[in-house]
Amino acid sequence: MRTVKATAAAVSVALAAGVASVAAGRYASGAALKAPPGRPLPTEPRLTVHGTAAGQIVLTRSLASLRPGTYGLAGDGMHAVVGPVQEATPHPADTVVRRLERVTHGAPEPGGKAWLTPNVHVGDPGSALGLEYADIDIPGELGSLPAWFVPGLRDTWIITVHGLGTTREHPLNVLGLLHRHRFPLLDLAYRGDLGAPRSPDGLSHLGETEWRDLDAAIRYAERYGARQVVLYGWSTGATMALRAAAHSALRDRVAGLVLDSPVLSWQTTLRALAAAHRTPGALLPLAVRAAQGRTGLHPDRGAAPALDGLRAPTLIFHGPDDTVAPWELSRRLADARPNLVALHTVRRAPHAAMWNADPEAYEEALRRFLVPLM
Repeated sequence: MRTVKATAAAVSVALAAGVASVAAGRYASGAALKAPPGRPLPTEPRLTVHGTAAGQIVLTRSLASLRPGTYGLAGDGMHAVVGPVQEATPHPADTVVRRLERVTHGAPEPGGKAWLTPNVHVGDPGSALGLEYADIDIPGELGSLPAWFVPGLRDTWIITVHGLGTTREHPLNVLGLLHRHRFPLLDLAYRGDLGAPRSPDGLSHLGETEWRDLDAAIRYAERYGARQVVLYGWSTGATMALRAAAHSALRDRVAGLVLDSPVLSWQTTLRALAAAHRTPGALLPLAVRAAQGRTGLHPDRGAAPALDGLRAPTLIFHGPDDTVAPWELSRRLADARPNLVALHTVRRAPHAAMWNADPEAYEEALRRFLVPLM
């Protein structure tokens, strides 16, 4: 009898552990798939503001605060823009001094917590850049999708789409350059964004189903005079661009793709986001399995699916310091199709912040790519 009871107890413990593991995997997958737009990714560290003075800001010293380039600095009720590190300025060894370009709203208070973001601009094309624009609604399969339209003289339109942890303010970083080259611009908000419909399950599908909203934007552009379009996406927005170029009924209208930090393996990205939420390594496979069961996503094979149906010239901006979407997959994609895909490697830049690390070189590479497509 004691043996039977011991066996039953062991089975109960094993079942309880199994149920707990499944629940933990589901929780971890939810944390990764419910990242709200405009909030920092869990991979982005919080920094302490130590002070500001005369166009400078002092931050906690870390690999993040030492990044080269220009970034937004966001906190609760605050947004500012910080420029390069000021090494020559005297400062304590555990801090970093950066140039404080401007404060958009709020104020970076000493002791306050903040994080770097690729979103340099806040607002819309008019308030942020002084551009003439219109608020429009694009009919999508789940409902109306808000977008900003900036008019231009060409019949090649550029459609921009943001990715993880950002909003449609993110493409404002390059809208000024694109406008100077007279492209009509369509900056899209898609399912899950503020003002757009929710996904039926309330989860991000990491671009794998959201691409249909980008497809709706292509149809809108074609209806209003676009002869061809360039799809320009960051992060999961780049995934959306790849899927639309392969599967849209109007894929023949896609003249080019610009992909910044593309998510080419949803499983790898989900693991990275779950791990950043401090999910134990042993539970990461369960998180991936739970995500697959909840969203219906299919197991991927790295960059291979991205090659299916790829016909348009493609420029990829990516770098080896991206911990969310591996640069190695972009490199393989470029190596596999060298006649079609160009890779512009950016170092010391986090996910979807390739422009921020070196705006001048980024914009020159972008200009060179777009000129033949005008």
